[in-house]
Amino acid sequence: MDTFILPAEEFVDARVTPRGSLETLSQAEIDKLLDSGQGGLYPLFRKCALAVLNSGGELDDARRIFERYRDFDVTLARQAWGIKLELRNAPAVAFVDGQMIKGIKEHLFAVLRDVVYIANEIVDSGRFDLTEQASVTNAVFHILRNAHMLDVRGRPNVVVCWGGHAISRKEYDYTKIVGYELGLRGLDVCTGCGPGAMKGPMKGATIGHQKQRIHTGRYIGITEPGIIAAEPPNAIVNQLVIMPDIEKRLEAFVRFGHGIVVFPGGVGTTEEILYVLGILLDPANAQQPVPLIFTGPRESAAYFEQVNAFIGATLGAEAQGRYRIIIDDAAAVARAMVQGLEEVREWRKRASDSYNFNWLLRIPPDLQLPFEVTHESMSALQLGAAQPVHARAANLRRAFSGIVTGNVKENGVQAIERLGPFELRADRTLGAALDGLLKAFVEQRRMKIADGHYKPCYRLVG
Repeated sequence: MDTFILPAEEFVDARVTPRGSLETLSQAEIDKLLDSGQGGLYPLFRKCALAVLNSGGELDDARRIFERYRDFDVTLARQAWGIKLELRNAPAVAFVDGQMIKGIKEHLFAVLRDVVYIANEIVDSGRFDLTEQASVTNAVFHILRNAHMLDVRGRPNVVVCWGGHAISRKEYDYTKIVGYELGLRGLDVCTGCGPGAMKGPMKGATIGHQKQRIHTGRYIGITEPGIIAAEPPNAIVNQLVIMPDIEKRLEAFVRFGHGIVVFPGGVGTTEEILYVLGILLDPANAQQPVPLIFTGPRESAAYFEQVNAFIGATLGAEAQGRYRIIIDDAAAVARAMVQGLEEVREWRKRASDSYNFNWLLRIPPDLQLPFEVTHESMSALQLGAAQPVHARAANLRRAFSGIVTGNVKENGVQAIERLGPFELRADRTLGAALDGLLKAFVEQRRMKIADGHYKPCYRLVG
């Protein structure tokens, strides 16, 4: 049982026993977890652990979280029956009546599991060449399998839901209704695991599952260290996995999920849209059925008109033909998804591909390999209409990834403060479409705005 040591208004000291498969670690694993030097895991583990413990708190700004809890510390204590985590100055929001909330405890040890596994079995083992496409896909598969995500018995029923974490109340309520309709039809929900459009579908699905007496509903969260502080796992997530970086997170979504619903969001959601469209526009995936639906309440109609116009201007009608837009009709979304998932099932059966991991989907290298966001790499992006459409989508996705980094990720925010905004070089057509979309996001308050004003982390140059 956990022991409660120091009650406080904001900070808590505690010792926590793991749940599940991590009751023992080798001495080498413990040493690496506690190593704060270069190559050690402590800084990464501390960052992810603090983000999980802050779930439900009022802060979603990574810098402010790390500043408020700058004295937070986590160490491992070995005992005769296993290990315990010793927490100092942890967020009090993770505890109730002196005990850590069970869901947060599960998330905390999911972080420990994935940080240890990725370091030892993926990065340092020599088994995976993370510059080679097939090897990257194998690594993603192994991480998901180690986290017990892959249900070998189930039919295709995992719906990935993307959308913003800071959406309007009407938009949030609509995500819950869609989740409810999905749950009534026995579908499970997978999201980026944070608040807003990542939480609403899970919340609705729990009610739909309970009405249908489905007690094995899965509410799956897939995240990565660069964004977890701004989007900590919500309390409904009952299966959490931490991927090494944004590209492997995105690959996990599209290979693990069976269909995708996109709710209103900002630049992060647009990055996800461009990622999946870049894959679907690759000629190798022309026959792959991947149900893709954009939806929101009637108040969001203008948002989707803007996104659809942007896709038309930058990627063309072929890209627009790979998704449906359904406004203010949650039941229609769920029915369309059920129909789409049946097509997925039949296609994978004919192609002899597995139901739980889409091996046959081709992900181009420009979308699969990590993009390091720097001022130099952003300036070097080729944003022009002369490129093949799937390559154009990949570079646009990288541009939006850089804007996400400059808006919310600690390293990006610091780089902007030191060196000024990123420069994006685009031809006239793409530049106008990009500028129009981003300005619309600011007007609709879909960008991270501090003190009532958005200061762009980018500027367009000819």
